[in-house]
Amino acid sequence: MRVTIMLADYAQAVNGKLYIMGGGWSLTGPAPSPSAIAVKIEVPWNDTNRKHVLKVELLDGDYRAVSTPTPEGQAPVAISGEFEVGRPPGLMPGTPIDVPFAFNLPPIPLEPARRYVWRISVDGKTEDDWEVAFSTRPAAAGAAAA
Repeated sequence: MRVTIMLADYAQAVNGKLYIMGGGWSLTGPAPSPSAIAVKIEVPWNDTNRKHVLKVELLDGDYRAVSTPTPEGQAPVAISGEFEVGRPPGLMPGTPIDVPFAFNLPPIPLEPARRYVWRISVDGKTEDDWEVAFSTRPAAAGAAAA
């Protein structure tokens, strides 16, 4: 599989296409703000017509899972689910099938002046280029630490 991932302010996946607003950034904050992850997966012909498990996880600069407070306590920041893509009639055999995903996220409290990585895995496998890194700006001088 081939995975393309981009950070954006907002994204939608509609009728097999990605619509991206404010895409391609790698610097945010320091205050939490809404964001989106736009993903395109090219599923090889031989991997169509079966379920795949998708996981998108937020890691720190040392590749450790980032957790955030929830009503049930601390939990890793991750998105997971399944997808399956079929072969459209008349498509030339061997053609990969594009599958777009858009994940719009609420503000996530992250530490200022840090590096983070969103990493994708499909069926428990990942590649070096199936991730996108970003940094948070330093807190303003005199600002209280959160």
